[in-house]
Amino acid sequence: MNREENLDFCIHYLQRQEGESLQGPTTLEAKQRMLRALMNVWPPQPLDAEYLSAQDAELQAQREDKGVVVADELFAEGDIVVWQGDITRLGVDAIVNAANSGMLGCWSPLHDCIDNVIHSSAGLQLRSECDGKIKAGLWRGESSAEAGEAIITSGYNLPARYVLHTVGPIVHSGIPTPQQEAQLAQCYKSCLSLAEAGGCRSIAFCCISTGVFNFPHRRAAEIAVATIRQYKPEGMKIVFNVFKNIDHDIYQSLLRAD
Repeated sequence: MNREENLDFCIHYLQRQEGESLQGPTTLEAKQRMLRALMNVWPPQPLDAEYLSAQDAELQAQREDKGVVVADELFAEGDIVVWQGDITRLGVDAIVNAANSGMLGCWSPLHDCIDNVIHSSAGLQLRSECDGKIKAGLWRGESSAEAGEAIITSGYNLPARYVLHTVGPIVHSGIPTPQQEAQLAQCYKSCLSLAEAGGCRSIAFCCISTGVFNFPHRRAAEIAVATIRQYKPEGMKIVFNVFKNIDHDIYQSLLRAD
């Protein structure tokens, strides 16, 4: 199969499993978007090896299209750096996903949150592994993870070997309480601990809780930098991955003040 035929197979497979038969798109980009939308709403369940092989081929092709940023390039200027761009391009040992408390990824088709982007780039195996960890009861909450907790999974079709999923605090008022600040710091500590136990030597952290969770950008960055400086294991390299210019400027100023 060529690339578009491979995409058609993946789309038709997921549609058949759900009992759907929608009109298929005709362009490569439209087919990629439709596959992503179907993946976003796919509940954890067994998948045929033929589907997984086809899905992985497409996601790995997308990874090559975007280009992988290798760790040696990232850390040319030090062990703690800022990098602006798509976190799914980073060839580090682990990337951090700002997850919701359900820990299964974003269920909104084509949503632009980091949770959706990471799961869409990794493949459906990632949601399945998260589901397995949920059923194993790896956190304090009875039915969901609490703010500050984290789990580690494989990266599958990402250039990163692992994904660290952590739940940040939701700041409805826009003014974090001392408890919420402590929870955000715990997100970084939990990820560092899991990464060290997993043998990771490089981690890319996203800006946890600063999106729809409404944590103020500067205060979140101050907590992130202070926690990393205090708890980073010896020799571990850190990327503060940012998407917005405001976060880039904040992190640069904080690191320069070191």
